[in-house]
Amino acid sequence: MKLHRSLLALAAATLLAALPASAAPIPDEARINGFAIGCQAYSFNRFSVFEAIEKTAEAGGKVIEFYPGQKLTKEEPNVKWGHDASDEVIARVKEKLAKHGVRAVNYGVVGIPKDEAGARKVFEFAKKMGLYGVTTESIDALDTAEKLAKEFDIRVGIHEHAKRMKKDADGKQVEDPNYKIWNPEYVRDLLKGRDARLGACADIGHWQTSGLKAIDCLKILEGRIISLHAKERAALGTGQHDTIFGTGITDMAGVLAELKRQKFTGNISIEYEFNWDNSVPDIKQCIDFVRAWKSGK
Repeated sequence: MKLHRSLLALAAATLLAALPASAAPIPDEARINGFAIGCQAYSFNRFSVFEAIEKTAEAGGKVIEFYPGQKLTKEEPNVKWGHDASDEVIARVKEKLAKHGVRAVNYGVVGIPKDEAGARKVFEFAKKMGLYGVTTESIDALDTAEKLAKEFDIRVGIHEHAKRMKKDADGKQVEDPNYKIWNPEYVRDLLKGRDARLGACADIGHWQTSGLKAIDCLKILEGRIISLHAKERAALGTGQHDTIFGTGITDMAGVLAELKRQKFTGNISIEYEFNWDNSVPDIKQCIDFVRAWKSGK
């Protein structure tokens, strides 16, 4: 048993030594029709990390964005994936990715602590995985995140969730004024003067939940878009579930055209929060939409 563990540790160290020392641009071989498109593993949150990789490949995705806390394998439900993972576990995930031809590019939504020692764990994990970026809502830790983004050459995208509601004194649902990052103008202003490696994770589904149009928001954040959480919706507002690209009101063709105009080079993570147990056929159609998209220019 000790020999087996020693061999695993040696294999893990060898594999990790071969990883990129910093976050290189996403290569062309990880792109479809010019876009680094794949899945946010949260689309498969009823499954394991290994199954999420398999399902991303089955859907035709080239890249994956992980999130913290997903079980590693269905046989190991108590082993959770995240930035506290051992080198041995990281090596196993890297091997699984290579087997299925999927590239890990992003990680989130993850909390980044204000204290540098805690935050450093997130960036060290991203470096070991060779990630392009990490996604967070920890706007109170931007100074720390900026320092480490420069040190590790890893991008940080501020995730834009939908408006949050709370009950007022009369028990009525009102917008929570303390949660502001749903608003792309607020995020744009928050990033002014910051290093170029800090930007936005443009969650176009949550924008639509907040009643905002995706393309308008992308224009507001021009030059600051690190990544996308891509969702097509049937209508603006709350109570709408995700649907296949090109079948709703999002104007996904227009979204792709706007990203191309902005010379966007980050990752597009399809975060499909519907048909949870059998979403691969739907996600495959979304990826095929991107594959077939033709620029007007």
